[in-house]
Parts: sequence; structure tokens; C-alpha cells
Amino acid sequence: MVLVRAATMADWRVLRDTRLAALQDAPHAFLATYAVEEAFGEMDWRRRISRGGTFFAHVPEVCGTAPAGIAGAFQEKNKPATVELVSLWVRPKVRGLGVGEALVGAVIKLARARNAAAVHLWLTEMNKHARSLYERCGFSSTGERQPLPSNPNVDEVGMILPLLSAR
Repeated sequence: MVLVRAATMADWRVLRDTRLAALQDAPHAFLATYAVEEAFGEMDWRRRISRGGTFFAHVPEVCGTAPAGIAGAFQEKNKPATVELVSLWVRPKVRGLGVGEALVGAVIKLARARNAAAVHLWLTEMNKHARSLYERCGFSSTGERQPLPSNPNVDEVGMILPLLSAR
């Protein structure tokens, strides 16, 4: 069973450790790099949590108290009708157990609570497993394309999930 919860300010070390594990496991999938975020201090991690929209997934029977996965969500001030799904990662040993779907569901629930009209995301073009997850969750391609800031040789593609009942 997958349990999802929002991060609290007391979780800054959990966020740091989980995020750094994600950056080590899949460096090609994220905007940031391990080297940059490994240098972050407590206040940087607390600031990230303070924005709201950071979720941990737990599968206690497999991972104990360590998060099985993580995802983030935010809204840009110039695009309040859209929630961005960011930084989704699932530990390799729990992939295929519904952790990704549970985290995406938490972001969608947050977007609906914020009266957003859509959830948008970027993923690296080569990440076929993530694309499959997002398609299963109802996302479709936007046709957007841009270079990954942490590695301009890799392209990101945009996906969107309209939330028809949000407004």
C-alpha cells in the first residue's frame, strides 16, 4: 500500500536525502545537478518546503521509514491557472508498485484544491518510463520542446493534463 503525505518544515533532512538520492539515481532526468544541490544548506531545503507542494510517498513494508518517492508542485505567478508537476522520482526497488501514480494523484489533488485549470510538466524526451506513467495518468503531449538546462544536449518535452472540473 502506498501512502502519500505533504512535507512539513521538520522534513528538511528527509527532503535533502531523498532529493540527493534522486539526483544520483537519475541525473539525466532533472533540471538541477547533484553537485549544486549537495551544497544546499538547511535554509535552502526549508525554503523549498515552505512553498508548499512537496510530497513523499511511503511503502513501509519495502522502504521502512524512508520515502519510496517524491514529487513537487508549484504555480508560477504569471501562470496561476497551471500547476507544474516537478521532480517526480521513485526509488528503483518500488517501481511498478503504484508509487508514481500515487504521487501524480497528490499533485492533481493539490491543483484542484488551488482551482488550477491544468497540470503541466516537463520530462526528458528519452525517459520512456516516465512518459508512460504520465500517459497512464491522463497527460498528453503539448508539442513543447526545450533543452534541459542541466544538459543542453538533452531535450525536454512538455505534457499537460487539463482539469476540466477545476473551474
